Amino acid sequence: MPKRIALAAAVAIPAALVLIGVGIGQAADQTPPPVSHQAAKHAGKQAGKAEHRAAAVKNLDDPAKKEIAMKLVSSAENSSLDWRAQFKYIEDIDDGRGYTAGIIGFCSGTGDMLELVEYYTQVKPGNVLAKYLPALRKVNGSDSHAGLDPDFTEDWKTAAKDKAFQDAQEHERDRVYFNPSVRQGKADGLGTLGQFIYYDAIVMHGPGDSKYSFGGIRKTAMSQARTPAQGGDEKTYLHAFLDARKKAMQSEEAHSDTSRVDTEQRKFLNEGNLGLEPPLRWKVYGDPYEIDS
Repeated sequence: MPKRIALAAAVAIPAALVLIGVGIGQAADQTPPPVSHQAAKHAGKQAGKAEHRAAAVKNLDDPAKKEIAMKLVSSAENSSLDWRAQFKYIEDIDDGRGYTAGIIGFCSGTGDMLELVEYYTQVKPGNVLAKYLPALRKVNGSDSHAGLDPDFTEDWKTAAKDKAFQDAQEHERDRVYFNPSVRQGKADGLGTLGQFIYYDAIVMHGPGDSKYSFGGIRKTAMSQARTPAQGGDEKTYLHAFLDARKKAMQSEEAHSDTSRVDTEQRKFLNEGNLGLEPPLRWKVYGDPYEIDS
């Protein structure tokens, strides 16, 4: 499925040459000027701060950041921060994709629900959803419920009580959406917020290179601004990406409310919170949410 070192040689300089400065424009009998205690202390503090900042930088695949990402997506997809309660979620939201279900909105019409049930059946043959595989193959690419109604939604909720099915949902979330978007975000030089912006986009629009898929949105953004990996400014590029994302959302009536961009992601970006650091406060569809730690 389409998804989206240079080496430096260290030269050792004999200690004696360093001490007397031979060959580096310093007289042989001249010693380096003493460094004051305050200067040394200041340099030590600065070095310590730099090391702390480097250690504090985390990507979206850090467990704590991933938890934040799941809560943010759930606030937009399910109007709740309790993303683990969504394993059982299933409904047809009339967006032309058939049934939408689970923690990431797997759809019967887009293939990812089919792949999820196939994987679940590999892990646990004879499960309650396995009998729907022929129907899921037939309805893929449409909004049809043929062969799924009337019992599929109840059987989905039954399966959601099974730890193996919960694990399967997380496995497919990571394989199809989370890992590819974080990997691309890192390659583009984006921090945690940028990686999340990529993740939320691929969740809604799917991987691929069509105009309004994740790849198409990224291509449009890159035509307007350079990524940090290309030497561009991170905030400028992310604003361009969100502009392209809004157009993609507005192309579908079911996704025309762009508050997850306007009053969530753009808010964090305008605040300069590129590390997606709590406390986080945002609104989706007018409803307020917060993550304090």
